[in-house]
Amino acid sequence: MMSATLLENPEQLACRPRQQPELSALVEKLLGEEVAQLRGEVADLRQQAGYWKGMFEQAKRKNEKLEKEIDSLRAENRQLKDRLFASKSEKKSSKDRSNGFDDPKAAKEPRRPRGHQPDASGPPRRDYSHLPAVEEEVELPSDETACPKCGKPAAEMNATEDSEVIEVEVRAHRRKIRRKRYRRTCDCPNESQTLTAPAPPKLIPKGRYGVSVWVHLLLAKFASHRALGNAIEALSHYDLDLPQGTMTDGLKRISPLLEPVYEAILARNAASFYRQADETRWSVFIEQEGKIGFRWWLWGFLSEDTTAFRIEPTRSHDVPEGHYADEAQGVLMVDRYSAYKAMAQVKSGVVKLAFCWAHVRRDFIGVGKGWPELVDWAVAWLHRIRRLYHLNRQRLLHEPETPQFALCDAALREAIDAMHQQATEELAQPKIRAPCRKALASLLDHWSGLTVFVDDPRIPMDNNASERMVRGPAMGRKNYYGSGSLWSVCLTAAMFSIVATLKQWNVNPRRWLSWYLESCAAAGSRVPEDVKGFFPWNLTADRRAELTSPEASVPINDTS
Repeated sequence: MMSATLLENPEQLACRPRQQPELSALVEKLLGEEVAQLRGEVADLRQQAGYWKGMFEQAKRKNEKLEKEIDSLRAENRQLKDRLFASKSEKKSSKDRSNGFDDPKAAKEPRRPRGHQPDASGPPRRDYSHLPAVEEEVELPSDETACPKCGKPAAEMNATEDSEVIEVEVRAHRRKIRRKRYRRTCDCPNESQTLTAPAPPKLIPKGRYGVSVWVHLLLAKFASHRALGNAIEALSHYDLDLPQGTMTDGLKRISPLLEPVYEAILARNAASFYRQADETRWSVFIEQEGKIGFRWWLWGFLSEDTTAFRIEPTRSHDVPEGHYADEAQGVLMVDRYSAYKAMAQVKSGVVKLAFCWAHVRRDFIGVGKGWPELVDWAVAWLHRIRRLYHLNRQRLLHEPETPQFALCDAALREAIDAMHQQATEELAQPKIRAPCRKALASLLDHWSGLTVFVDDPRIPMDNNASERMVRGPAMGRKNYYGSGSLWSVCLTAAMFSIVATLKQWNVNPRRWLSWYLESCAAAGSRVPEDVKGFFPWNLTADRRAELTSPEASVPINDTS
């Protein structure tokens, strides 16, 4: 190789230095193109890496969102299963406030056996002395009064051994009315020769059925919440067969007679200072312009001495806003439904809203039912709310302006302040769970309305009274589905209001309805002229004593 190199042509050796720059330029060109290509590929890969990184972050956020949604749906599923299959709170003892949670504090107390307790006295016997008595004499057969040995008969004693049995007798009967006729004995001209006693007044002209039939049907539907057909069928068991079409037409004629009483109840209810309100769905099966579907709403307004119901096609704030006057002042106890907050009277400040602690309590129960890992947190808040109820009950045991009341009031206010501080501190924690944050945020948003009862002991802590008010109509809704005409809507709202208001005044609805409808019949099937005298708040002492039901000897325990 060395000899071959030395033997090369000198001219060829001279040309090599000239080719090196060209070769270097070619190499540089090739390398530059490759570097440019590689840089392009790197830029493209970086772009793709950024794209897929962004897609990964997007998928990660979507996955987190879906996990939260799944967690929320699972919680909702657990809550709905608890509502559907768990035991109802109304069926539990008033001392059982565990709500199905494994409360360690409650588990320490031994469970009380069901039924009568050995150390508790039995309830007193009810007093039926106000019922009329029908006496019966029971005698021994003649063969049993003689001595079995000597045959000598026993002498009857003046004393008897008495006992009582309560019976109920429902009997349909026909009133045979014989109107006596008289013949004139005078010769006076232009006078009829015969005189006839007047016919008894009828609630429905030319009708066959008396006031007692209509009172029975009205109370069966609107007080016992039975379907009209069911009530008619029940009367057939007593050999009274009533045509349902005739009964429906009769109720349609009776409806206008109740309107003045209903309007008076609405006016008195709207003018009250303290009231409660609640609403529930009500079906009205009529076609109405601008209304889609048959869902209407039954609104109930409760005051100190009246209960007013309205059936309206809407659930908007126009209903409670129109029920109360623009200048009506006072306190309205409601749940947290937004329609009450949108009332013009509330926005102007003339009506103050008081919110229900029972609904707040349900928020924390829902958290515990939906998220088992948050049960301890929910139970802790339920204990705080239970303590508020306890302190408020202790405060109400004493009269205002007494030292005992002042001590209980101070303890209640201290517990309220501590609860507000606890909620504020927990809500400020950045890692607080979403369901806990939602419950606490709602608590603080409604805090001013939730604490109205602190300054005014007359105001209860919840609207359980108004929810009990609509419980009966809700039962009727399940039995006969709602109303099928506008006149039925008017009659339903009027009867619900009248029956509930009469019960508030401890007036027997059957006695009052019989008295009022008989007065309407005597007035020629029209509203009596002195209709104001029939209002429960205008009754005289003697009339109220006639219409008042005897007081029950055993008080009804309200455990709601």
